[in-house]
Amino acid sequence: MQIRVVPDQPWSVAADVLAVPVFAGDLAGADGEALAELDRRLGGAIGEYRRLGEVSSELFRRVMLHGQDLGAPWLLAVGAGDAAAFDRRTAYRFAAAIERRLAGLHVSRLAVWLPSSVVTSGATTTGAAAEAPMSAADLVMLVARGVTEGSYDPATIYRESYDEAPAALDELVIVVRGADVAALQAAAERGAVIGEGARVARDLANRASNDVNPEVLADAATDLAKAHGLAIDVIGPERATEMGMGLFMAVGRGSDNPPRLIVLRNGGDGEHDARGRLLALVGKGVTFDSGGISIKPSDRMEEMKMDKTGACTVIAAIVTAKRLAPDLPLLALAPAVENMPGPHSTRPGDIVKALNGKVVEVQNTDAEGRLILGDALTYAERLGATHLIDAATLTGAVERAFGKQVTGAFGTPQGWYDTVVAAGARQGERYWQIPLVDDYVRDMESWYADFQNSGPADGSLVKSGLFLREFVTRPWVHLDIAGTAYMRRPMPWAPRGATGVSHATMVELALEGANPA
Repeated sequence: MQIRVVPDQPWSVAADVLAVPVFAGDLAGADGEALAELDRRLGGAIGEYRRLGEVSSELFRRVMLHGQDLGAPWLLAVGAGDAAAFDRRTAYRFAAAIERRLAGLHVSRLAVWLPSSVVTSGATTTGAAAEAPMSAADLVMLVARGVTEGSYDPATIYRESYDEAPAALDELVIVVRGADVAALQAAAERGAVIGEGARVARDLANRASNDVNPEVLADAATDLAKAHGLAIDVIGPERATEMGMGLFMAVGRGSDNPPRLIVLRNGGDGEHDARGRLLALVGKGVTFDSGGISIKPSDRMEEMKMDKTGACTVIAAIVTAKRLAPDLPLLALAPAVENMPGPHSTRPGDIVKALNGKVVEVQNTDAEGRLILGDALTYAERLGATHLIDAATLTGAVERAFGKQVTGAFGTPQGWYDTVVAAGARQGERYWQIPLVDDYVRDMESWYADFQNSGPADGSLVKSGLFLREFVTRPWVHLDIAGTAYMRRPMPWAPRGATGVSHATMVELALEGANPA
């Protein structure tokens, strides 16, 4: 898809569809003259439809109007809420909702008008972090990213044809009156690349478990590495055992599909980014999670193909970062396993030794994600990582606490946590900090080992973070995406299935290292 940023009036842009935001209030305000002219060219249809209630500012309500005397034969009015509250997350979703509305239609050229009233906005709040004001470049980047991600639909993975597939756009035109075209063009192209990366992550995550096992995921990562000039090392079970990855193998040995630890790298040994970091992205890659011997209930077990989402995210994120900053030193580790009951499965009560030498009593084989992440985090540090961030569909507790719109997060030290969350806020992703309460450590004590992999149910979300903390000695943030990684029903801005959450955060965080502090 070609992207162009133009400084024209919205009615003069040639396209199949012109999308415009509808904000609360009447046609007056900062953009009153332009809105009034659009309404005049449509014979007053916008005003009439608003009075009827068909067109409204309700977020992501979308109505198609027949254009008259416009460069586009159709105008898509999209509810955008209150202009003062049009933040980064709303901008991204607004754009994705436009593309979703075009599903099944014959549209190849889309124009999106961004009125001057939203080209800059005041500070808003995302979770516990205040966003910086949204510049024109930020807005254009998020719109390009949103349209790109909005064109993804998992229904096309296994079907030869799908009538409701998103429109295959040849061109996206972003209309910003009085724009610095060169600067905004670069921002739009950056947003599109981030959106394309999220589509890679979502595609891998949505694929079925009989299609993607640990070996297939490693093969997919290898193909991406070759295509984009990344170094890759795939560690199989024999080598992992020799290295002492007892936690990783405790999960991986239970399946006929052997585990793989996928290690992707950009840059040479000992290289650091412009901020003196070697950032490691680590993602949980359980290609199917039955729970092992501690088997899960059958209800919604089919969703457990999504337990590889963290791994898919970090694989896609390092590829995206490489595309945007080719010389940026960066690591990505994806421990990939299938958690199954079988003759070689770990049993509750088994004792295993981690790569860092700590001894763990496995109380619950369904608390497997923290086991494989423990060894992966240790190995990332051995590879020279100075800062770490991991993403994992780790606990059901995080969804019960925050639902499907907020990602729970842990981190230490606080400064590194704040850096990660600020990167997420710039991409419109929302996090909420969960405290690492040391009082709960005693609940994980073991008679036979240094600690258990689970404990009493109360405070289980906090305990998951405390467990992972045992395997890091450097600045680290853990993102529990179990609630936000996938949707069970379609939304105006996204289909059901994997959402690509935290991909943009990781890319934004990595790209900080492409520039001097």
